[in-house]
Amino acid sequence: MAATGRAESRGMRRRGLLKAALPLGAAATALGTGPAGATGTAPAHAPARRGRDRIDVHCHLIPDFYRRSLAAHGITEIGGVPVPAWSPTLAVSFMNRYGIQTQVVSVSEPGVTYLSSAKDRVAMAQRLNTYTSRDLIHTASAHLKGRFGGFAVLPLGGTVDEQDVSHAVTEARRAVRDLKMDGVGLFSSYGGKYLGDPVFAPLMKALDDLGAMVFIHPATPQGYPDLGLPPFLYEFTFDTTRALVNMLYKGVYQRYPRIRWLAAHAGGTLPYISYRTSLLTLTPAIAQQVGAAGLDDSSPHFRKLFYDTALSPAPQAMKSVRELAGTEHVLFATDWPFTSALFLTAGDPAPQLDETFSPTERLAVERSNALAQFPALAARIRAEPA
Repeated sequence: MAATGRAESRGMRRRGLLKAALPLGAAATALGTGPAGATGTAPAHAPARRGRDRIDVHCHLIPDFYRRSLAAHGITEIGGVPVPAWSPTLAVSFMNRYGIQTQVVSVSEPGVTYLSSAKDRVAMAQRLNTYTSRDLIHTASAHLKGRFGGFAVLPLGGTVDEQDVSHAVTEARRAVRDLKMDGVGLFSSYGGKYLGDPVFAPLMKALDDLGAMVFIHPATPQGYPDLGLPPFLYEFTFDTTRALVNMLYKGVYQRYPRIRWLAAHAGGTLPYISYRTSLLTLTPAIAQQVGAAGLDDSSPHFRKLFYDTALSPAPQAMKSVRELAGTEHVLFATDWPFTSALFLTAGDPAPQLDETFSPTERLAVERSNALAQFPALAARIRAEPA
């Protein structure tokens, strides 16, 4: 969220709340005082871990040139959280502490939407993607080699028009074909327009032609009710849900079947309300009327989506995701560095996953599911089957 769009008093209040709340949650995580059984110690029959075997599909990069540009436009917070420190060295240190082999990085809100000029948005998106590809994904550095994948950021603005979408199509093709990036990142909404809006149709066609993995990251929605809390706590989940439901009813999943969608933060609230939000697709209603059994109780399109574990490893979220989409559609994620305050001691980064997944399933969630969906990444790191 851009700091310029909020009153200073609200920003101070949110920062105070955040600073007070995060250490409490971090301490509970570090000490294992979460729900019973979430100790982080795998049973004796668990598959042997390989030291660094996790693939983190939702984490962010903030290069210095991008941070300076944000600051020059008055942006010091994102989603109500102060812009955190980031560097490749810090990222590798974090990965090493938590058994992560590779991070698939992306650019968080606001992306390049804060830039008013289409030319400036294109230039910044190109610079970010070139940096991610050259200096991280395909780096010559022995220290960084194999430690990063990446989703491309597209030059979409706060008010999306045909020109914006045309530029986005060009950059998506460059990023996937020329820069050999692992997919494309989109926000849940742009200036109130959700991804099912007809204006995005040429982009969806291009992403379908590319067979791209598309990561949907939430954005702070326009005009949300201000409860005096940072938007990442709840508004991010709601906006992700709006995007996923909007695409269902606008026919995006059906028209562009080659796109694979990865929904951040366990899909927001979608798994929990997937049945309710599918009612107008008629299949559940007809099934109820005729008394048919064994039919889908939510849209089959929602079952085909992929969901990450970022900020959502607890069983309340993961069991719902598993019930909807199955273990093979769940991918491990940390949302680092925005979650830095939650990771204080080395070890298991998400012990709560043990309450939903068996040791073998957890290894799939944390590694093999991602390798199956990111074959180019698997080839770069010469991954063996998990």
